[in-house]
Amino acid sequence: MNYILFDGTVRNALLPFTFTRPVAEIRIGILTVREKWEKFLGFTTTTITEEYLSEKYPMVELEENILINASFLPNDALVELVKKLKPNEAIFQKEEIIAFYSLETQEDPDFSKYKAIEYEGDILRIENTWDIFSKNGKAMEADFKILTEGRKSAPISKTNTVFNPKNIFLEEGAKVECSILNANDGPIYIGKDAEVMEGCIIRGGFALGEHAVVKMGAKIYGPTTAGPHCRIGGEVNNSVLFSYSNKGHDGFLGNAVLGEWCNIGADSNNSNLKNNYEPVRLWSYETEGFAKTGLQFCGLMMGDHSKCGINTMFNTGTVIGVSANIFGSGFPRNFVPSYSWGGASGFTTYLPKKAFETARIMMERRGVEFDEIEANILNHVFEETKKWRKD
Repeated sequence: MNYILFDGTVRNALLPFTFTRPVAEIRIGILTVREKWEKFLGFTTTTITEEYLSEKYPMVELEENILINASFLPNDALVELVKKLKPNEAIFQKEEIIAFYSLETQEDPDFSKYKAIEYEGDILRIENTWDIFSKNGKAMEADFKILTEGRKSAPISKTNTVFNPKNIFLEEGAKVECSILNANDGPIYIGKDAEVMEGCIIRGGFALGEHAVVKMGAKIYGPTTAGPHCRIGGEVNNSVLFSYSNKGHDGFLGNAVLGEWCNIGADSNNSNLKNNYEPVRLWSYETEGFAKTGLQFCGLMMGDHSKCGINTMFNTGTVIGVSANIFGSGFPRNFVPSYSWGGASGFTTYLPKKAFETARIMMERRGVEFDEIEANILNHVFEETKKWRKD
C-alpha cells in the first residue's frame, strides 16, 4: 500500500516550524511524526505539503493511496483501523479527517462520497506549537516502547548513579559516564553514538538523538528531547530541540521548542512563567494575534536557522521566526519576525545573502550541504514573512 502524510488543517497553527517542513517532519517524543507512522505501518511514506516544500519533500502517488493526517500520532488501535481501510472509506474524529483510502487524485477529495468511520479511542494530536513540548512526555513513552520492545540496552557504565534502569535504554555506541540517571518519572533514551558527558543530572523522560551531546554538568528536567546532532548544556526543562541545534552553555531553556540549526548563546535565558502567574498568550501566525495557550508555563518557540548572542533574555511566551539573529541587552519583543536582526533596541532586516552565508558555514561544520533546495525554501520564507517586518 502507498501511504501519504498530509499537513491537514493545523499547518498554519504550527508556524514557524512548518515554514520549513511539513507537519510530518515535526519531532515530538523521540521520533518525528513520519518516523512514528513508518515504524507502525512497516512502510515508507511520502508527503503532500506546500508547493515550495515539495522538491525537498516530494509526494509519490499511485492508483490506490491511503492518506494520513500528520497532525495525528499513531497508536495500535488507530493503525489497525488505517490498515483495514477499503477504497472510499475515511476515518474521522468528530469532524476532523484522520485518514482515507482514495482512488482519485488528491487535489480536492469529496468526503461526502466516502463511508465515514468514527475513531473514538484516545489519541495524541499536535494542533498548536505548544503541544510539541506539553505533549512530549506521552509521545516519548509511546516511542520508547516501540523502539525498545524486545531489545536489550547497551550496558550502562557503573560510574553512573541509576534509578529504575529498566526504563533506560542506550543504543550502540552511546556513552554515559559519571552522571545521575533518574528514570522513575519517565524513560531515558540515549541514541546511537550519542554522549552524556561527566557530571550530568538527568531526570526522565529524556531522549537524546544519535550523535547528540549533553555537555558536562548539565541539569535536565523531563520530558525533554534533544534530537540528532544537538548539543545541550546548562539547565533545560521540558523542551524539544528538533535536530542540529545547540544550547550548549549555562543558562535556562524551559517549556521551549527549537527547530533545526538554532544556536542559543552562552548564559542566555528564557522565562517560562509570568510574574503574575497568569496563563501565557503566544503569537499565532494563523490569527495574527496572541492565542490563549491555557498554560501557566510556556517559554520560547524558535524557528529554523535562528540564533541569539550571549546573555540574551527572552520573555515568557516568545515566538521567533526563521533565520532571525537576536543580540543585545534587555528583552526583545515577544514576537520576532523571520529575518530580523537586532534586539530590544530595534530590528533591521537580516538579508538572505548574509543569513545564507551563516547557514552554509554552520551546516558545513556538521557535514551537511547548504544546497539550492534549502536556499529556495528559505527565500520563499523571506518573501512570505515580509509583512511582519517593519523596517
